Amino acid sequence: MPVRERVRAALETSRFQQAVIAVIVVNAATLGLETSAAVVGRYGTALSVVDHLALYFFTAELAAKIYAYGPRFFRDPWNLFDASIVTVSLLPTAGGLSVLRALRILRALRLISVVPSLRRVVTALLTAVPGMTSIVLLLGLVLYVAAVMGTKLYGATAPEYFGDLPTSLFTLFQMMTGDAWSDITREVMAEYPGAWVFFVLFMLVCTFVVLNLFIAVVVSAMEEEHAEESAQATAELGAAVMAELAALRAEVRELRDRVPPAPAAVRLPDGAAAPAGPAGPAAPAGPADPAAPAGSGRPAAPAAGRRASRRRPPRR
Repeated sequence: MPVRERVRAALETSRFQQAVIAVIVVNAATLGLETSAAVVGRYGTALSVVDHLALYFFTAELAAKIYAYGPRFFRDPWNLFDASIVTVSLLPTAGGLSVLRALRILRALRLISVVPSLRRVVTALLTAVPGMTSIVLLLGLVLYVAAVMGTKLYGATAPEYFGDLPTSLFTLFQMMTGDAWSDITREVMAEYPGAWVFFVLFMLVCTFVVLNLFIAVVVSAMEEEHAEESAQATAELGAAVMAELAALRAEVRELRDRVPPAPAAVRLPDGAAAPAGPAGPAAPAGPADPAAPAGSGRPAAPAAGRRASRRRPPRR
């Protein structure tokens, strides 16, 4: 087996994938511990060593994948995602690029490309983006219309919430997320008791209709992704079964060719002695029948039987 295929087989083993996941989790934990000044003061050197070892591991893994897969490595979006994260980690963090030090935590995102279930969810979300475009436009239109109405109706009463169009947009977006929407509504209702109609309709349309459409599109995309994976797994299983059947048929055909054919049964003429075969020697022949023609080989019948056969039947 060539060296490249050996490296590829080693990278695709479950043990290696588990080791990658363990390194990612440990590195993410160390980066989180570095946010504590007390922990850094006591274990700063150890945390730095673990961080550098994880970076070397990721760099070696990336180089091994590029060597094993060759040009195919750059055709997989997940490989490009891993390469971008490792490249950002390799950039210097001194001087004007010190802000990149905070981007080292992006290595934790590699769990998305390593864990199949996370990769499936992200793929479904990306697949649902085209379907969510029309929903985003609908939500933006509803927000714009409600913001203009809120500014015209309640701008003078609650200027901190509806003083101008940008402020109204932010207030309505905050209400759409469910954050303190009742407080804003009650403050406006102190001056306009009928304002609850506007706010309740807005919450019903945005929260219970438009946002649920987002969920429906994402769930539909995840179901399609799961169906495609199931179909692919079924096709692979069917191909494996057909290959196994073909191998079994070839083995049976080879065994059949090795077995010699059975000897054909030979029909002997009357009087010829059958050769001794697997069934055993031929039965010994008795004395020849005098009445039989010479050379017939039939045994002689008993004398009483011959006399009985010569006696004629009585006349009536």
